[in-house]
Amino acid sequence: MMRAMSSSLLLSAVRRAHASAQPPRLTRLVLHPPKAVEVEFSDGCNFNLPAEFLRVYSPAVDSKIRTIGGEKVISGRRHVGIMSAEPVGNYGVRIIFDDLHKTGIYTWNYFYHLGANKFTLMRSYIKLLKKHSLSRDPQRRK
Repeated sequence: MMRAMSSSLLLSAVRRAHASAQPPRLTRLVLHPPKAVEVEFSDGCNFNLPAEFLRVYSPAVDSKIRTIGGEKVISGRRHVGIMSAEPVGNYGVRIIFDDLHKTGIYTWNYFYHLGANKFTLMRSYIKLLKKHSLSRDPQRRK
């Protein structure tokens, strides 16, 4: 009896944990062109995501990405701007950047992931650039 009860409690706990593992619902999205997107979620989290950060972590497969030693590296996007955004179904948005990148679809779950991990992801990006002697700044034209 005790074993059956214990496994029942464990199963219940696992179900609750799984249900809570689902990202919260998006409740607000505000475009602040050219610099950022602000997103707010049902759990009260509010994230301000800069254009450079969104461009670097675009979910699109892009031919403008350099591959160095098997690592995908996007550099020179410090001053990239957001021109506009288009809704994609009821699950995401396509952001159009002023470097003409427009193929990434940012889902609500992906926005939450980016916001919740913004500082870690940005730190990793900067370390990757330094590792390959690249810069966040665009290359100067000759």
